[in-house]
Amino acid sequence: MFTGIVEDIGVVSELNPNDSTGGTSLTITIPSTSTLLSDCHEGDSIAINGVCLTVVTFTPHSFTVGIAPETLRLTDLGSLTASSRVNLERAVRADTRMGGHFVQGHVDTVATILSKTPDGNAVTIRFQPKDEGVLKYVVYKGYVALDGTSLTVTKVDDVEGWWEVMLIAYTQEKVVVAGKAVGETVNVEVDMMAKYAEKAMKGYMLGLEEGTNTVFEQIVERIVAKAFGSTKSS
Repeated sequence: MFTGIVEDIGVVSELNPNDSTGGTSLTITIPSTSTLLSDCHEGDSIAINGVCLTVVTFTPHSFTVGIAPETLRLTDLGSLTASSRVNLERAVRADTRMGGHFVQGHVDTVATILSKTPDGNAVTIRFQPKDEGVLKYVVYKGYVALDGTSLTVTKVDDVEGWWEVMLIAYTQEKVVVAGKAVGETVNVEVDMMAKYAEKAMKGYMLGLEEGTNTVFEQIVERIVAKAFGSTKSS
């Protein structure tokens, strides 16, 4: 579990599509002043551009994670190259201040940057998701995690299939999405609370339907029983 508050920006040292295990691994270098790995252990979870990944090896200023084929299919991590900048966040602890929202590090889809519009010292960025099905979970003033950054939706258009967020000057310096150009992509994770609400509502509605059917069946049974009872008595 993560909060969507980026701790550091790292730099890709290597994306190895055929490492010693026969899989794909990604090595990230962190700033020399960073404390990101100060309490690191092999097997720890670190979110890289919003993707929860497992540390397999680390040094004081770098770490390596393995990337599963499914992760490569669902995210844009496979397009990273040496020197790419990435958002980093360690998994939360029990005493972590919840500055953003609950982020799982499980990417739902990727989205393309459609436009970047300055607004004073802020910038509004418009995104179009590859999977338009996620739009039902994106609401005005709701949360969305973009490359692992917890951001507030400032506008959404379900018909045209896009949403916008605004980055203040401070945030622009602390996350990688501000440096991306129109046409580039980000990893998207919608608010999981919206998914739970949807499932709970579906279960509730199904229960109502089943309850209605049961009541209707009982009414029919009483009518039939009464009719047959009247026939027998006559």
